[in-house]
Amino acid sequence: MSNEARDLSVRSVERAVAILDLLAQGGWRTGADVARELHVHRSTALRLLGTLERHALVERDQRTARYRLGRRLPQLASVVTGEFDLRYVARPVCERLAAATGETATLDVLTGDVIVPIEQATASTSVVSVNWLGRRTPVHSTASGKAILAFGPEAVRERLLALPLQRLTPDTVTDRDQLERQLEEARQMGVAHTHEELELGLDAVAAPVFGPDGEVVAALDLSGPSHRLRSGNPTELDRLTRDGAADLSRRLGYRGRRTET
Repeated sequence: MSNEARDLSVRSVERAVAILDLLAQGGWRTGADVARELHVHRSTALRLLGTLERHALVERDQRTARYRLGRRLPQLASVVTGEFDLRYVARPVCERLAAATGETATLDVLTGDVIVPIEQATASTSVVSVNWLGRRTPVHSTASGKAILAFGPEAVRERLLALPLQRLTPDTVTDRDQLERQLEEARQMGVAHTHEELELGLDAVAAPVFGPDGEVVAALDLSGPSHRLRSGNPTELDRLTRDGAADLSRRLGYRGRRTET
């Protein structure tokens, strides 16, 4: 892309944002109104409005040909707000788990077909500091992914287990039957494990986090060097992770006991 074309693209984005800001002031606006406010030709304003309308960011009254903000904006805002609220509530839980274990605690969510950490806490005494935030990892190779699969809706589980199970390390579980047995064990124990399945030398344990409606919204994950997690007290690490996830679920408004998977 030439510099001129890049400049035109940036200018179009800036004008589109300006249109959204203008419509956010309330009321319906015609294409001529928008053109006058933005100091652009009416055809330019209509072209931008048409693009925004196709993406449901603005909507057009067919009778009056006036525009206002579209229905997709509240949907996008709810995603951002929901994740922010979840991170805010989870932060002290992650910090407490990290401090109690000396390892790294993350809050992980399922985004599409991958697991993404959205909050992290690392113990001040930890000699290993890895920033997991925003990293996209395969569901089947993470403890959080297994916890979400184990306790999440069957339709989601079937869809994700039907995907190719990529081998990331020699210990990555790529056999569906073996993975399903692990998910059943996770349902029995309340936690899921990985042993060097995402990275060599890295183990993890994770427990599901439930929202007010009883659906899985995330997983609380505790990870650290394999030799430390295995030589310590695995049963205690399971308990701390499970208790942390239960505490976070209660903070989110979960009150019932989940009986179906």
